[in-house]
Amino acid sequence: MTKVVAALVGAPLLALALAAPAAAQTDGKMTDKEWREWQPDPSALSMPVLEFEPDENDEKNYKKYYYFNREDTSFEVALDDIRFCNELARGLATQNYYPDAGTSAMYGIGGVIGGAIGGALAQAIYGSAEKRAKRRVNMRRCMHFKGYKRHGISKDLWKEFNFEEGGTTIEEKDRQEMLATQALVASSQLNGKEDIGL
Repeated sequence: MTKVVAALVGAPLLALALAAPAAAQTDGKMTDKEWREWQPDPSALSMPVLEFEPDENDEKNYKKYYYFNREDTSFEVALDDIRFCNELARGLATQNYYPDAGTSAMYGIGGVIGGAIGGALAQAIYGSAEKRAKRRVNMRRCMHFKGYKRHGISKDLWKEFNFEEGGTTIEEKDRQEMLATQALVASSQLNGKEDIGL
């Protein structure tokens, strides 16, 4: 009798559990995992403006503001490459602020506490900028290794299809939409553009 009751109660619960993922997909929202696997149609994407007249300030900031391009590369390959490098850059951008071992040994627990407080303050002041800089360097190295050329762009144009990660992060949907636009640029024919290198 107990088995029969359990089976009768368990069947509706099992049906509800199986229906939940389908219901989640019909509400129009995608999970972060689904966004990372999203395969956009390049013809549905808008090519950003890349043409501009650089001034001295633009040229000084090419280490921050740039885009990638590789001839004879399909959109799908460029998207895979950019996503790979994005994940790599995302994972390697770690903080460098920690208590000094010598100070901890010399001053004991006071040194550890002081180092932790100092590290927290340093992270709050410098950490965000350092994390952004590390991400840029990691992206440049990874894409250079994959054979992409790097071209400078103005900050205003760059912001239209790029993001920066410092102390905060962005929604996966926004990240993947921008990465898709970056892949569109990376796979386009841009003859005559100067390669500014690594």
